[in-house]
Amino acid sequence: MEPRETVAAGRLRAEEESYREAFSRFLAGTDEKITTHSYLQGIVRRLPARRVFLDVGAADGTTTRHLAPYFERTICVEPSEPMRRTLALACPQAEVVAEPVLRARIDARPDLALLSHVLYYIPRAHWAAAVTRILNWLAPGGLLLVILQNPDAACMRMVHHFTGLRFDLRELADELAALPPGPVGTIGLDLVPARYRSRDLDETVAVADFLLSFPGCPSPTRDAVERYVERHLRDGDGGYVLHHDQHVLRIERPAL
Repeated sequence: MEPRETVAAGRLRAEEESYREAFSRFLAGTDEKITTHSYLQGIVRRLPARRVFLDVGAADGTTTRHLAPYFERTICVEPSEPMRRTLALACPQAEVVAEPVLRARIDARPDLALLSHVLYYIPRAHWAAAVTRILNWLAPGGLLLVILQNPDAACMRMVHHFTGLRFDLRELADELAALPPGPVGTIGLDLVPARYRSRDLDETVAVADFLLSFPGCPSPTRDAVERYVERHLRDGDGGYVLHHDQHVLRIERPAL
């Protein structure tokens, strides 16, 4: 490997390690997985069929591993090679497709598909195309769940403050509802509460900085993030709290 390639590879590994560390800190302080998994479990138990589960953007496989036992077959779409390595350990029985959702091909008819916190990384103009593509994979009567943070909660207000970005599944719901008859059936929107807590300022700032990482957006300075945390995230008891409630868009494919 050439010196320049060596430096680039080392920087990439350092960035991946920094990302994983910040993600681990976030998971240690949030109840998101508890509340989300409880919500998803209720959804799964009400499904009329549980043959195939499709997790689009499965990441490290934490949620995949939680839901896979309910289904006969599990398929994951995960374009990140480091995440696929972790996913293979977390859920070795899952079949993994390495292409992004807009290029992936699925040889099954899922009864449930999950698109969790993926649309941040897909241009807004392509949201409906990505969702419609997944709906076309579903079995008749199948269900797609699309999860993003509620744009009105504290976390996404912070994101908007620093980046100007806003992600709103209500807009996508309206766009899908206006499409001609096809794979979009009944649409619903749920709210799943979640909050991150910490008593450590440095850790809270690191987690906030992690949550502000979006492709193409310059990172704010640590001082700016710390000032925001001190001003907006104090819980009145010597610690910090960041509400990051999630919207879940439920889209059912019409039955035959």
